[in-house]
Amino acid sequence: MIWNLSMLDVISPGEHNGHMIRKLKRIAPLQFGKMMGVPYGLMGLIFLPFFVIAGLVGAFAQTQAQENAAAGAAALGGLVVMGLLMPVVYGVMGFILGIISAALYNLIARWIGGIEVEVE
Repeated sequence: MIWNLSMLDVISPGEHNGHMIRKLKRIAPLQFGKMMGVPYGLMGLIFLPFFVIAGLVGAFAQTQAQENAAAGAAALGGLVVMGLLMPVVYGVMGFILGIISAALYNLIARWIGGIEVEVE
């Protein structure tokens, strides 16, 4: 018995240890892009302190080696700009990769039928 329930089809209800097996036929690309953009943006925030520390060490080393405060200040300014942009760039890349991944899944699922998921 096959029922069309939005994006899931019931393949054989109650046949596998009392669980229903459903098939994921399609993923909404924009929704999946949003779902991937948020964790990627959060990863950018998590990695931000490590990036800042590495940049500060590099700027300090450059200032000590050249004894030129302007070069260190320029490196620090670039570090601040990159630090502010990093979570945004990670989030945008996650969004774009999510859309591409969902579109590829939808294309492949048409050919081979999608992923079977066991639900209770």
